[in-house]
Amino acid sequence: MMSTSFWSADGTPISAEEFLNNLFGELPNLFKNEQELRTLWSNPMTRRTLLEKLEDAGFPKSDLLVVQQLVNMEKSDLFDVLEYVFNGNYKSMTREERVATSQATIFALLNNKQKEFIQFVLSKYIESGVEELDQEKLPILLTNKYQSLEDAKDILGDAANISKLFIEFQQYLYAEKVA
Repeated sequence: MMSTSFWSADGTPISAEEFLNNLFGELPNLFKNEQELRTLWSNPMTRRTLLEKLEDAGFPKSDLLVVQQLVNMEKSDLFDVLEYVFNGNYKSMTREERVATSQATIFALLNNKQKEFIQFVLSKYIESGVEELDQEKLPILLTNKYQSLEDAKDILGDAANISKLFIEFQQYLYAEKVA
């Protein structure tokens, strides 16, 4: 049995229902619609800013992860949780489904070495979640895959190109899926 506590921005305890209602009320202050959320979420820098704004408004990432469990979306992205709260009739997908539906588009313009690295990143994303797509995680991912940053540069190009590759593929991961 698990007990979950939520706290309001002023530090008073609130129920999970109150937390969700407060989150629902705050989200329109942070983005206007699903498309704006997708745009913010599909770039590691703007995603981090959005998460910081949520935390400042009383919705820390740790609580969002609890909400993710409460709504049975542990295998989904936090994007899907926010979209679900913002738009109740949203059809979420697992991280694995998100990768499967966007992989062809992501890989279309990549060479084989880039595909191999992005496939590695996507496998970590499926396994662990959106944290793997944070810009700060890039050096760790490169070292895990290639043993050193120098080896990664020899294979993928200079740091600027690697960073660009890492940031740009994410827009396709979060692009609206056409049914």
